[in-house]
Amino acid sequence: MVSTLVEQYRAEKMPRRSDTRRSYEVWLSNYIIPKWGDRALSELQARPVELWIESLPLAPKSKVHIRGVLSILWDFAMWRGSVPTERNPMELVTIKGATKRMRKPRSLTVEEFQRFVKHLEEPFRTMAHICVCFGLRISETLALRWGDADWLNRRLRVERGIVCQKVDDVKTAESRRPLHIDREMLEVLKLCKQTTQFSANEDWIFASPVQLGRLPWSYDQVWRMYQKAAAKAGIGGLGTHSLRHTYRSWLDAVGTPVAVQQKLMRHADIRTTMNIYGDVVTDEMAQAHSKVVGLALNGR
Repeated sequence: MVSTLVEQYRAEKMPRRSDTRRSYEVWLSNYIIPKWGDRALSELQARPVELWIESLPLAPKSKVHIRGVLSILWDFAMWRGSVPTERNPMELVTIKGATKRMRKPRSLTVEEFQRFVKHLEEPFRTMAHICVCFGLRISETLALRWGDADWLNRRLRVERGIVCQKVDDVKTAESRRPLHIDREMLEVLKLCKQTTQFSANEDWIFASPVQLGRLPWSYDQVWRMYQKAAAKAGIGGLGTHSLRHTYRSWLDAVGTPVAVQQKLMRHADIRTTMNIYGDVVTDEMAQAHSKVVGLALNGR
């Protein structure tokens, strides 16, 4: 039965990264097991699965994720030798609108961002500046330790992420790329270090006083602060990932070449551009970073 296969998959092949495990569990527990748990794997064929997925009141991207987990289960069954090795039937399942976004990613203008951070108290203001000046994911920002900052060489190492207060590895190998720190941004970090009670190298940069410094502020706390500040600034709802989208938009606005943007965004899939043009020099990355810092800190 599919439910038995799922238990075997959880024990043997489930990804270790907590964020990935959590998302897989959502699709397995809420959709796949209730519908197919007591069925034989042989019943998971393209037509019935496609009709079922099409009937779900979910966004196309969510449907793609469900199809992906089902495909993984089929591959796992073949890997275990439970079924003959053959073409995965989930490859035949089509998801309508899979390549279309339901909502356009939110990016802030410089003026909107300035209004937004004006209504943030510390350390959430510095968090926002780090997210928008380095393009970090909020999970990476919250997981920064003071020891990750190389003050002499002005470099910031992104070594880990934290999701649901569980420390984990970064999303991809590219995400671990060291980042240049502009002089103005370095002063922001120095001031933050001088004013926190948790300033040792092993301490979290955004250590939570509520947790006595043992953990950083939680995502939920940050999200609430962002919503309050966005409402006061009159810019509507704002997700934490919007600042990463803003960073990408600002890199484009200051004329950063696409190859440099891909390096600064630390995307794993660099595709043809990076294969053709190769690596980029540090000076270009530093200049682009400094321009974005100028927009974030000075509005120019």
